Amino acid sequence: MAPSLAVHARRGAAALATAAVLGAAAAPAAFADGSPSPAPGLYGTADPKFDGVFRQSLALMAQSSVSLIPAKPAVDWLAGQQCEDGGFPGYRADTSKACDPKKDEFTDATAAAVQGLAAAGGRADAVKKGLDWLKAHQNDDGGWGYQAGSPTDANSTSIALGAFAAAGQDPAKAAAKDGKNPVETLLAFQLGCDAKEGERGAFAYLKDDKGLRADNLASAAAALATRGKGFVVEPLKEGADQPVKALECPGDAEGEKAKPKDAAAAAEAVDGYLVAAMDKNGGYLLPSMPGAPAKPDQGNTADAALALAAGGHRAAAEKTLKWLQSKESGTAEWAKGQPGRLAKLILATRAAGGNPYSFAGTDLVEQLNATGPAPEKKPTGSDESKKDEKGDGVTVNVWWIVGVGLAFGAGIGFLISGRKKKQQL
Repeated sequence: MAPSLAVHARRGAAALATAAVLGAAAAPAAFADGSPSPAPGLYGTADPKFDGVFRQSLALMAQSSVSLIPAKPAVDWLAGQQCEDGGFPGYRADTSKACDPKKDEFTDATAAAVQGLAAAGGRADAVKKGLDWLKAHQNDDGGWGYQAGSPTDANSTSIALGAFAAAGQDPAKAAAKDGKNPVETLLAFQLGCDAKEGERGAFAYLKDDKGLRADNLASAAAALATRGKGFVVEPLKEGADQPVKALECPGDAEGEKAKPKDAAAAAEAVDGYLVAAMDKNGGYLLPSMPGAPAKPDQGNTADAALALAAGGHRAAAEKTLKWLQSKESGTAEWAKGQPGRLAKLILATRAAGGNPYSFAGTDLVEQLNATGPAPEKKPTGSDESKKDEKGDGVTVNVWWIVGVGLAFGAGIGFLISGRKKKQQL
């Protein structure tokens, strides 16, 4: 059955909210210049109504990924957003009021918060409650929609799978429902050889009566989830590079119906799609949001860099990172003062083998830390030595690549669908 017009309307509005964190569209209005953060411990001064939980989660992951210990007030703020049943809202100003499960709780916010708290450490109970909420709100097909009861979509399913991975669990097993593997559910959103050339290997956001339609945001998210990863991806190893392979389509009747045979093949195929899409545009991805201007989407392009790094595609990831660092991309200015965007760039830059302390002359870590509570502790030598490294941040010495510790073993995309309730929009 085709999703209702209301679902599509919510998706468009949600995509606009997502842009506040990571996209290229306009962000929500900020508070008065120089005003304090709207809540103690929260990163950023922009209105958190849509993206508070998401940007906070990314900030904690980014700091942890470069061996910093997030400030306790910041971790407390995120944990304090959790509803009694384990779910998370996009943001709630008054945590003394109970959440309305039908209106206030969202898959993407919950999955992101689980990853943020897992990265920060010391919040095992909150992480478990979040995962339990995700399992309790799966659709019958094993996937997730942006909110309980909404149709399964590729973005929310990918982010949820990343939450289980971040907690050290195998998503295919830990999140199986009634014998249905949620990873296989996600694979049903991938376009195969029967799609138009140039869209093969991509993932659709939703299924409807018009079939699957390539979506860049969903594709980058699925590229991580199909590899069992979340937002934190281990840096590429020096010298290692896996070539990108597009989906192969034999020229016969059977070949026209061909699709990747498993999750690993699906990941390779979608990486091939992402690289081809960026090459076509001159190095970047275009926005997925319906009606958005056809101009570079820095956030989604960073998602692609992260996904390519997760696949071991060093040359492709570095090429994408080089575009993000270029003056013409405007990425450094786009991220300035925006904790969610800065965190996203830190995670992508680090994974692609670059140096987030020297991103086209910008210290992304310092900028992120300045938007909220300073990390409690900087391990001896780890930060200052990285600040002294020179270069464009794409190729750095082996010490940087090996020396950066992971806060947890797995990581999704940054793909922030950030679905928000209709009442907020």
